[in-house]
Amino acid sequence: MRILHIYKDYFPVLGGIENHVRALAEAQAARGHEVTVLATSRGGATERGVLNGVTVIKAGRVATVASAPLSLALPLELSRLHADVAHVHTPYPVGELSNWLCRPAGHTVITYHSDVVRQREWLRLYAPLLRHVLTAADRILATSPQYLQSSPFLRPLTAKCRVVPLGVPVKRFLSADPSKVAVLRRQLGEPLILFVGRLRYYKGLQYLLQALTSLPGVHLAVVGTGPMEHAWKALARDLGLADRVHFCGEVPEGDLPACYHAADLFVLPACERSEAFGLVQVEAMAAGLAVVCTEVGTGTSFVNVHGETGLVVPPRDPRALAEACSALLADEGWRRTLGEKGRQRAVAEFGLSTMVARVEAVYRELT
Repeated sequence: MRILHIYKDYFPVLGGIENHVRALAEAQAARGHEVTVLATSRGGATERGVLNGVTVIKAGRVATVASAPLSLALPLELSRLHADVAHVHTPYPVGELSNWLCRPAGHTVITYHSDVVRQREWLRLYAPLLRHVLTAADRILATSPQYLQSSPFLRPLTAKCRVVPLGVPVKRFLSADPSKVAVLRRQLGEPLILFVGRLRYYKGLQYLLQALTSLPGVHLAVVGTGPMEHAWKALARDLGLADRVHFCGEVPEGDLPACYHAADLFVLPACERSEAFGLVQVEAMAAGLAVVCTEVGTGTSFVNVHGETGLVVPPRDPRALAEACSALLADEGWRRTLGEKGRQRAVAEFGLSTMVARVEAVYRELT
């Protein structure tokens, strides 16, 4: 099958959707499909190459407006491509509209990763076009039942939607090098809370930092970089947490499992619906960690089941975060029980091969 994925960025750009597109594309190529990814480059020139069996075309960009790369080259490149299935990853208006207009494939599947949350003024203008794009698609993939029910754009189109949760190569996170884990424990301190993700406004890390002021002696490791890094480092200093909060930056893929296994607890303190799923929770669960997340009406509380794999607390509430973390850190047996159930859930529901098979089943419905 010829499969074309369309999104704004691709590896080495890192992020939840970027990582998902790469994992899905490479897994599909490994299953014998002819896979192409069309994204945008970081500069004005169009780039072409092959990475792990996937043909990658990065169309030159003119500018970036409201987090969306503008590319005149992308629709031109799209008009030259032919596929059985065009798989569009939204939100990315340029890609969605270009596919709608150029129709490079016999069928269109859209993975609806998230509503447009922050760019509300742009959404007022784009909403009618987005509804046309979604209505014209053959299938829409929602990543959780919660998102399907809570999104005003998806609810009217439930009949053509399929719930396909995101997945990761869970086997990578089931174990880690004990020597690396021991080194991290010494360097970062104990007990240790872990946060992993791009440092963007909707991650809500400021609320976890505020919660840490009520957790004396507890350390926090922050893995990832992003636009909020400077502000959140400054906040940690202002709160007197500089000796207990460790900003680790980007960590190589091979070292990431050790970060999870070195921690006692994983926390995702998201504060906006832009955090639509929280794949890092799956990685943490695969590593046997209990998870604390927030209820933002999306897939975060679908992945992490309250009372079964961890705890779910209200968003933007440092006190609730602190109480949940304190309760779990004080009870190792409870923490381990939740972590083991989380590991089982990650393996059963959120493995990469499971996700790929579910996506392919949707393609087969159409072809």
